[in-house]
Amino acid sequence: MLWVGLGGFLGANARYLLGGWVVSRLGVGFPYGTYVINVSGSFILGFFLAFAQDRAWISPSVRLLFAVGFVGAYTTFSTFEYESVRLLQDGELVLGAAYLIGSVVTGAVALFAGIALGARI
Repeated sequence: MLWVGLGGFLGANARYLLGGWVVSRLGVGFPYGTYVINVSGSFILGFFLAFAQDRAWISPSVRLLFAVGFVGAYTTFSTFEYESVRLLQDGELVLGAAYLIGSVVTGAVALFAGIALGARI
């Protein structure tokens, strides 16, 4: 838990700093900061997990610190993307498509429901 927490601390701060930097450069007309973080987090997680897969010298603590802690706090979108791609790569096309489409659609519905509830309370 210490490694995950340390990675989470670093990832959350990296998200905050990079998001602010991107917004300061590109403005707020589009969620550029979140977009850059989600895409870069997906790349970072994919790169790290592929790199670490056959390298036993990368300890479980480092894997937890980086993949779960850092990238998990940096963006959970990357985990969603990774899990979706793994399902598709494993030949689970219907399950992968259902997870991708279902997550986006139900996430949007949940967001709208949360906004509606929050506005009424």
